[in-house]
Amino acid sequence: MKEEGVVRKYTLFDDQEMDNTIRPETIEEYIGQTDVKENIKIFVSAAKMRNEPLDHVLLYGPPGLGKTTLAFIIAHEMGTNIKTASGPSIEKSGDLAAILSSLEPGDVLFIDEIHRMPRYIEEILYPAMEDFSLDIVVGGEGNSRNIRIDLPPFTLVGATTRAGDLSSPLRDRFGIVSKLQYYSVSELESIIKRTARVLQVPIEEDAAIELAKRSRGTPRIANRLFKRVRDFALVKNDGVINNEITQEALERLKVDYLGLDNTDHELLLAIINKFNGGPVGIEAIAASIGEEVSTIEDVCEPYLLQIGLIKRTSRGRVATDKAYDLLGISRKK
Repeated sequence: MKEEGVVRKYTLFDDQEMDNTIRPETIEEYIGQTDVKENIKIFVSAAKMRNEPLDHVLLYGPPGLGKTTLAFIIAHEMGTNIKTASGPSIEKSGDLAAILSSLEPGDVLFIDEIHRMPRYIEEILYPAMEDFSLDIVVGGEGNSRNIRIDLPPFTLVGATTRAGDLSSPLRDRFGIVSKLQYYSVSELESIIKRTARVLQVPIEEDAAIELAKRSRGTPRIANRLFKRVRDFALVKNDGVINNEITQEALERLKVDYLGLDNTDHELLLAIINKFNGGPVGIEAIAASIGEEVSTIEDVCEPYLLQIGLIKRTSRGRVATDKAYDLLGISRKK
């Protein structure tokens, strides 16, 4: 795109700016997760009527379903500021103390991947969540003393893809616990159309449906595929996204009609061809296809389980008949 003789260069900042632009700001704009959304709406309204901070919130479910977006919406609906952190980045007690001491009354503290916080950091968080106080040990060995710092009332919103990895004491301190589910095709279609409308990109009905079908029930994937299809449309069809462009783009991106990509196919083929259909352990699968165990567990496996292509047993993962049919492979007898 040329503007006054200057070619605009798209940068990583542009993508981040786009993500911020398409992120809904209010509970009414948020599409899907109807039960979670309606409950949070009531809890927020009740907290505001009592003039109290919202109780601590735990959001869990597969990646890309809108946990971060919901955290920002909670802060917006409460009329407060939000501060963000991630579990792996909080390595020392001083890191957590610095974050907590910077909070203003009523602020929302969002901690992503909260299950990856070290256990000793969790223990410092307990009194902060319950009593809004922070206990810090200062001084060296033999000359240490405990200092208690009062904190303003705040709301902790934790997000995790692995609720089972949270310790019971931490999980029990969340007053609101909500599980986010995969989205339906119609919900994803609405999200894609909203994204197209916000970014002023023309998209035809059947193209939006096709994108929704291949988005693995996940808004983040829907928006990522939308961006790539938009590139093809800009170069090949004057910026208009139609079904033909969508099909071509997704085929070249190696995303099939179920939303499976190369990694998914490699995983299924490894179970079937290298391990006779299973059962096989997750570590063996990861080593055979050159992927991290965490990638398989957090990104690939939840969706493959959801659509019935693999089963998880006490002895390992097993490919189902549906996986054999999808890949056109006959099961050995």
